[in-house]
Amino acid sequence: MRTHRKCTMAKIGILGAGNIGKQIARLAATHGHHVLLSNSRGPQNLPFDIILELGQNVTRSTAQETVAESDLLVVAIPLANYTQIPQPPAGKIVIDAGNYYPDRDGLIPELEEERTTTSELLQTHLPQARVVKAFNHIPALALTADAQPPGSQNRRALIVAGDDPEARMTVATLVDEFGFDPLDIGQLAEGWRVERGTPGYLPRFTKTELTHKVHEAKRYRTH
Repeated sequence: MRTHRKCTMAKIGILGAGNIGKQIARLAATHGHHVLLSNSRGPQNLPFDIILELGQNVTRSTAQETVAESDLLVVAIPLANYTQIPQPPAGKIVIDAGNYYPDRDGLIPELEEERTTTSELLQTHLPQARVVKAFNHIPALALTADAQPPGSQNRRALIVAGDDPEARMTVATLVDEFGFDPLDIGQLAEGWRVERGTPGYLPRFTKTELTHKVHEAKRYRTH
């Protein structure tokens, strides 16, 4: 019988208080982590519902405070705003939960031409951080609705990808703790395999099923 590991990160910072950010905040608080939550409009303009719901488990913070004081940082903001993220302390694990939507983010040539990926853009902006892609290919509501204890039959799976093996393992532990089977797909450059338009994006898959979907993903542009 597998022993359930718990992520040791006490303070989880979240940049972005939209649908994904709020759901990750709920999961973090449920599992005993303290949440530092921020958005682009400042601490006094955070959604009142999530502040009231989480109570003492959440601190309203500025982006600078969230980045500096958290043990682990989750980025859940529109991709167009990634260059506004403050630089974190060297070695901090940063989870990229975002996706590229041209109609929202504007056209980004490097992504349109498939010269890089969304998470690699974030890693370039935060060179001292350890960026891991996770939580990006699941509908927001499913983050809490589909979460199941370790060992549950037909448990939903979520990928992790990153260039630092220790950071990937830490995030995989958090994914497992939050209620999903982690699927390590390797380097950060592989994150495109579960982005918008790929077979693994949004539907519910077990770990075996998601493994197949990751391998089915194709890039279509000719370079």
